[in-house]
Amino acid sequence: MFFKYLKVGLAATAALLLGGAACAAPAFHVGIVTGTLSQSEDEIRGAEYCLKKYGDVSNGGMIRHVTYPDNFMSEMETTISQIAGLADDPLLKVIVINQGIPGTTEGIRRVKQKRPDIICLVGEAHEDPNVITSAADMATTIDFIDKGYLLAYTAKQMGADTFVHISFPRHMSYESIARRVAIIKAACQDLGLKFSYETAPDPTSDVGVVGAQQFMIEKVPAWIKKYGEKTVFFTTNYSLHEPLLRQLARYGGMYIEADSPSPLVGYPAAFSIDLSKEAGNWPAILKKVEDAVIKAGGSGRMGTWAYSYGYANTLALVDFGINVVEKKMKLSSKKDFLTCFDRATPGSKWNGNYYTDLGTGVTSKNLMLIYQDTYIFGKGFMGVADIKVPEKYRKIK
Repeated sequence: MFFKYLKVGLAATAALLLGGAACAAPAFHVGIVTGTLSQSEDEIRGAEYCLKKYGDVSNGGMIRHVTYPDNFMSEMETTISQIAGLADDPLLKVIVINQGIPGTTEGIRRVKQKRPDIICLVGEAHEDPNVITSAADMATTIDFIDKGYLLAYTAKQMGADTFVHISFPRHMSYESIARRVAIIKAACQDLGLKFSYETAPDPTSDVGVVGAQQFMIEKVPAWIKKYGEKTVFFTTNYSLHEPLLRQLARYGGMYIEADSPSPLVGYPAAFSIDLSKEAGNWPAILKKVEDAVIKAGGSGRMGTWAYSYGYANTLALVDFGINVVEKKMKLSSKKDFLTCFDRATPGSKWNGNYYTDLGTGVTSKNLMLIYQDTYIFGKGFMGVADIKVPEKYRKIK
């Protein structure tokens, strides 16, 4: 169970994150670029903790934090300028961009033109792998390859007999999602699970978020009747998690985790959980969500990642960048990289692999596909970070 780690985890988090800015002036600075609080709460909470630990540059500390605009698709030049402008600080040695929205690559290119010595690290790269790897020193994204197998594996371990994937054409046009679905389907067949695909409305279409959520509210009871309560339901869209969870709690069915897992995705709204007092305290957040889920009858059939992916990216990449500059870690070391994620999330564990392009067979040593162990409420960690994924699944298109 996660909570045997709670006291240790909180102490470790305090030591890592709340150590306070050093009294002496820092030898170098670290730039952090995130979205605003309204769009990227988890990422910015991570930046806030880094500011608490290392101090703000404006007060003699190490961290310089800037944000990109909410309308980043229409204000890409602003994003590029925010990233590139950090290089004007002569003491800057590391830039962490989380999330790596469109414009990140160009921003890094401009940084490198001014200061090729600056290490540029990207959390959750949105741009094409071949694009972001042309500029970033290291980038991350959720491992859509191994997770395909591990989602099916976890479903089997939970006692499911069916896996239902819910999405829509726009998402299915993305190579990462389509490839993951193909892997899930193949893994289900090998593990003795039935696989089925259901289509939901795209929340960006004419029906909007409200219409798509209403569709889920109406359809989930029928799907549970069709497939049975030993069915894992997985959806690719953020706004569909809330109605899915609410209906699964009421009618039965199972849920492993969100597409971008976090205790904050779907659960607070679905179970009416007020987490305002726990903001940024992930062990406390997880405990409060777990208590609510168990009370609603979801023990053993609903899960998440113990810590937000966006939050962990900020902390781990800052930690990694500082250690690389101080020559305590190597930029090329997968072990060093994953160590930073492990210690950013006390009690939880990470794994991952470098990205390999199936078309060319080229492995990019500066793009890491990562994932955190899955936590099932009322049951604990599933140990998936230690599972060896059969190589054949990594070759499925």
